[in-house]
Amino acid sequence: MYVPKIYQSPDAEAVRLIREYPLALLLTNGPAAPFATHLPVIFPPASEPEGIESLSGVTLYGHLNRANPHWETLHEGQHATLVFQGANAYVSAAVYERTPAAPTWNFATTHVQGRIHPMPAREDALDVVRWTVAAFEAKHGLDWDPGPSLGYFDKIVDGVGAFRFTVESVDTMLKLSQEQAAPTRDKVAAHFAESPVGLHQEVSRLMRTAAPTATTGE
Repeated sequence: MYVPKIYQSPDAEAVRLIREYPLALLLTNGPAAPFATHLPVIFPPASEPEGIESLSGVTLYGHLNRANPHWETLHEGQHATLVFQGANAYVSAAVYERTPAAPTWNFATTHVQGRIHPMPAREDALDVVRWTVAAFEAKHGLDWDPGPSLGYFDKIVDGVGAFRFTVESVDTMLKLSQEQAAPTRDKVAAHFAESPVGLHQEVSRLMRTAAPTATTGE
């Protein structure tokens, strides 16, 4: 992914984005055309991703429906990309309160390049499903106890294709009006903070916590 220097971000931001927005887009080459599948991705259980300084060499886990033709094309060591899309919002030029001006779109995204390792054993698939439920219930859910449903998991796991993903490189882009001078950037952040839309408020939070690196004036 092309990332202008002004929007480049460290792996710590990639870790945050992966944990906050774990529904990834898995991209691989197919025989005739690329395959793309949306699927949940997690860090290994009991890991502390917040302390990770570099994602290179880190293992991620994911799973998809075995009925998906994409599963049949996955093979050991295959190169793949995981795309994680974070908060994003349209920036109207009216917010700048100056002329000339041009609208834009603020967003946060991470592209993770690496190698995929299918885990065909049903025991491995069951482990990945359990780890995924535990991770998401703790971070995004209602602390649901899967214990009483493990028998059901065991019945449906034959339809699950699990995999490991070894990270080789990461490109993270936080495009948050860094090209604007501080007063204009503050106007955009304030505009989104006042919006009732959750994604807008998240963009505002990111704009206020990401260090401004403006290189142009008003």
